[in-house]
Amino acid sequence: MAYDPPSARDRKAILDSARSIAIVGASPNPSRPSNFVMTYLQSSVCDYDLYPVNPTETEINGVRCYPTLDALPTAPDIVDVFRTAEACPGVAQEAVAKGAGTLWLQLGVWSDQAAEIALAGGLQVVMDRCTKIEHARFAGGLHLAGFDTGVIDSRR
Repeated sequence: MAYDPPSARDRKAILDSARSIAIVGASPNPSRPSNFVMTYLQSSVCDYDLYPVNPTETEINGVRCYPTLDALPTAPDIVDVFRTAEACPGVAQEAVAKGAGTLWLQLGVWSDQAAEIALAGGLQVVMDRCTKIEHARFAGGLHLAGFDTGVIDSRR
């Protein structure tokens, strides 16, 4: 099966229909992209059940952390992957085995092998896209000038 990147409309539908997101490679370090994305997804603009996945942590941002996808109490709608491309085929296999809905590889991450595994297992696949950026774009919080802070100010 060849990977065909989903359109903007398809990505919006994935995010709109999802209720749970597993964040594979989640980090407790606030300067890491995975933590920044998780913090955004925990905000009041999002209403997802989040499941950070990291074998070395027990809790991240006040949310219980799981060592593997298999350890999750439910099959997540989206498996959001913050791992290297080399690790993605293994994550794809776990996502298929768990019954996830979508394998989502973050910005800069592309794995044809992971996409093949996920597609063959019936998952949707998104690669080289950020869930935070995509959600903000579709929710109206991302504009040409950056993120909409809601503050109008003329100070220099």
